[in-house]
Amino acid sequence: MKKVIITGVIIIAALAGIMYVLNNHKKSNEAQTAVVAEKNNAVTVRVETADFKEVNGEYIANGVFVPKQEVKISTEVPGRVTRVLVSEGSRVSAGQTLAVIKADQQNVNLSNAQAVYNNAKAEVARFESAYATGGVTKQQLDQMKLQLVNAKNNLQSAQLTAGDVNIKASFSGIVNKKSVEPGFYANPGVELFEIVNVSTLKLKVNVDEKNIASLKLGQSYKVESPVVADKEFTGKITFIAPKADASLNFPVELEIQNNAANDLKAGMYGNAYFGNSQMANVLIIPRNAFVGSVSSNKVFVYKDGKAVLTTVVAGRTFGESIEVVSGIEKGTQVITSGQINLADGTAVKVIK
Repeated sequence: MKKVIITGVIIIAALAGIMYVLNNHKKSNEAQTAVVAEKNNAVTVRVETADFKEVNGEYIANGVFVPKQEVKISTEVPGRVTRVLVSEGSRVSAGQTLAVIKADQQNVNLSNAQAVYNNAKAEVARFESAYATGGVTKQQLDQMKLQLVNAKNNLQSAQLTAGDVNIKASFSGIVNKKSVEPGFYANPGVELFEIVNVSTLKLKVNVDEKNIASLKLGQSYKVESPVVADKEFTGKITFIAPKADASLNFPVELEIQNNAANDLKAGMYGNAYFGNSQMANVLIIPRNAFVGSVSSNKVFVYKDGKAVLTTVVAGRTFGESIEVVSGIEKGTQVITSGQINLADGTAVKVIK
């Protein structure tokens, strides 16, 4: 009996020892798991260091050249085209005839209107003679004069309609497109010619809110096109939008006088150079460091393993680099990726 008791005590002691060891291992594993979980909770980010850099003070905005004058010409009356007097690439003057439409029906209408007018005119003369001798009343004479006025108006309308069969250029320019040949039946509203004037062009660009305040109507700036890089042009600001678009950019238009060879073509890319070309030493950070957009003036700064939301004052834009006027100093590490997963104080892990 005594041996049984001793054996039971030994078994209980062994089980207690096993339980103690298992509990210690469990606590150790939980501690290690907590450390791993804490590390896994850190958001992976990339950082860049704010630093001073020599930059060109010019702000460059790009856009596309468009003609100052451009029109699509059609006919106001239906008819068959009998002659086409220009071809694509032809230079035309204001009022020059481009094509002629068969005018048979229009001429018939004009002849009828002319005959009605001549008859009404003769009737008025006859009624006036009769009125002088008491043959007709004043009311009858007035009615005949009213018919003469109506006949005259109808004649003038027929004359205008007959004149419309000559398709004419509304301004001087170049025939960019011709969509008609002799024998073609033209209907009102159908495009026959496209005329453009590239002696004067417009360059439409977008300027961000950081640079728009320095621009004024009438100011002149250097304009270039990569296609004709050896030539320089001058553009005068003719329009500054009073309201920004959804990206907080302001549409701006510049008017450029083309050279004698018309080297600039509508549809070419162009660059407008605002400001001056003097070099400046400024503190810059990447554009993608800003939370949302540059206008937010918010960046995440990496400090002691955490992301710290910081307010800065953004200055000029230099391509993908943004000037920082205040809010951070040289050497500050700003987070450039992963901001969508961050809040102020979030733990982060920097990767190269």
